[in-house]
Amino acid sequence: MSFLTAIMQITSRASGLPLDDMCLKTDVRNEYDKEDITDIPSQGAYVNGLSLEGAGWEQGRNGEQGYLCDMVLKELSPLLPIVHVTSIRKRERVTQGMYNCPVYFTTARG
Repeated sequence: MSFLTAIMQITSRASGLPLDDMCLKTDVRNEYDKEDITDIPSQGAYVNGLSLEGAGWEQGRNGEQGYLCDMVLKELSPLLPIVHVTSIRKRERVTQGMYNCPVYFTTARG
C-alpha cells in the first residue's frame, strides 16, 4: 500500500494537486517479460508478478489492451501481464466499463 501511495504522492506534488484529489489508474500492457520493456515510465511505475484467481487474461492484439476472460481449466493462477500504475485526478477517472477488483498480498485473504 505504501508503494501505491507513494505513486500518488509523487504525482500530486509534481502537479501541485492535493493528495485527496488523486486516485490510481492501471493499464495492463501486452508484455509478460520485464526484459521486453526498455523504457522508463515518465509517470507511475511498472508492476509485474500479479496473478489472477477465478479468471484468465486474453492478450490484446495490434496494440490494443487485453481483457479478463473465463479461466482455463487446470490453470489455477494465470499470470497477469505487466501493469503500468499511474495516478490521476479523481474527476478524470473513467468508471463505465471498469471492474473494481481487489488485490491481495498473499493467497491467504483472511
